[in-house]
Amino acid sequence: MRASSEFDATVRGGVRAARPSVVVHARSVDDEQRRVGFVVSKKVGNAVTRNRVKRQLRHLVREHLDETPLGTRLVVRALPAAVASSTDLSHDLAGAWQSSLRKLERRR
Repeated sequence: MRASSEFDATVRGGVRAARPSVVVHARSVDDEQRRVGFVVSKKVGNAVTRNRVKRQLRHLVREHLDETPLGTRLVVRALPAAVASSTDLSHDLAGAWQSSLRKLERRR
């Protein structure tokens, strides 16, 4: 996702699942694509740190895309704890991802 309107619609109109290092917002739309956007604020760190966290998240999200239904929009927001450890980030992302998809399925 690139447009701020898509981010806003997903965050405001979707479901939310949080873990210590990430928050995943998910929303279902009438589309045949899965789209993911990332939010890494300055609270996470300087530009180098934010870009590293964003690259790690992009890499980790690839593992979960196949299990995500078509027509799903997701926003992954990194929290300051995302810098601590990549294994913690991986576990937190997996848990939040699954939880948000379960909540989204219940909502349908």
